Amino acid sequence: MPYIEIKKSFYYEALKRILDFFLSIILVIIFLPILVLVAMAIELDSKGPIFADTPERVGKNGTLFKMYKFRSMVENAHELLRESPRFADLYKDYKKGSYKLKDDPRITRVGHFIRKHSLDEVPQFFNILKSEMSLVGPRAYYPDELRDQQIRYPKTRDSVKIVLSVRPGVTGHWQVSGRSEINFDKRIEMDSDYVRKRSITYDLIIILKTPWAMISGKGAL
Repeated sequence: MPYIEIKKSFYYEALKRILDFFLSIILVIIFLPILVLVAMAIELDSKGPIFADTPERVGKNGTLFKMYKFRSMVENAHELLRESPRFADLYKDYKKGSYKLKDDPRITRVGHFIRKHSLDEVPQFFNILKSEMSLVGPRAYYPDELRDQQIRYPKTRDSVKIVLSVRPGVTGHWQVSGRSEINFDKRIEMDSDYVRKRSITYDLIIILKTPWAMISGKGAL
């Protein structure tokens, strides 16, 4: 996919990568007991793998990558939504709602809890260590989501190109602002605004806001 690069200094890019790497190692160590407990809860709660088996996401420069997430839905939830006649109406609502569902019947009991507190996102620290993601950045979108939403919101095409010039983040501007329920056009504009304004100070502010967003579950779906 095409992208528009917003240049930042070499020192910013280097320091951001160093912070990503070392903070991710520290956070993996801190979250290790939680990782084990969540994995056990998922295993006991419902049939299926520990990690979500979802399609690849669009990363930096439009390259595709496999994003690690704990499974918060029933097995094969992605395929069920798109291919099962039973979920045809739900899929229409999903696309109308900017690829988010407020009341999703596919979410498991454990899934509701870990999604509310963003614990399903914790395995993405390993994506950071693989240089596929950053601690702070835009949302990692599905390819079909970007294609469909740009047709629905044609004015977002330049914003999408700007967003695709950087690594997606585990957390970001719109996530900590409690605005998860906004439509794609406003969300992608917030993501592109982050890319234009990004700095180490801005990243640290978002990182410091993230624990409260996780605890409160504000804006989570």
